Amino acid sequence: MLIAPPGGGTRLLLARADGPAQQAAIGNQTGGRVGFFLETDDFARDHEAMLRAGVTFEEAPRDEPYGRVAVWRDPFGNRWDLLQFARDT
Repeated sequence: MLIAPPGGGTRLLLARADGPAQQAAIGNQTGGRVGFFLETDDFARDHEAMLRAGVTFEEAPRDEPYGRVAVWRDPFGNRWDLLQFARDT
């Protein structure tokens, strides 16, 4: 399955597991760590849209020195950061 944000020039290929070994690794490809990052230029807008779409976040949004972030899981158990980098001032 190929997915892309509206108007985006980037696409992401989501592939189904092929066989028992790959199926056993679903959700643990990164050893439990966040392995994927979805960068946004408007955290509040995209966080709200994701909530409305049924995305479950593991935590409330938090501010870090590098920006605003919240962890969520895709339907296959992969952990992602929704991330808006802080702007240099």
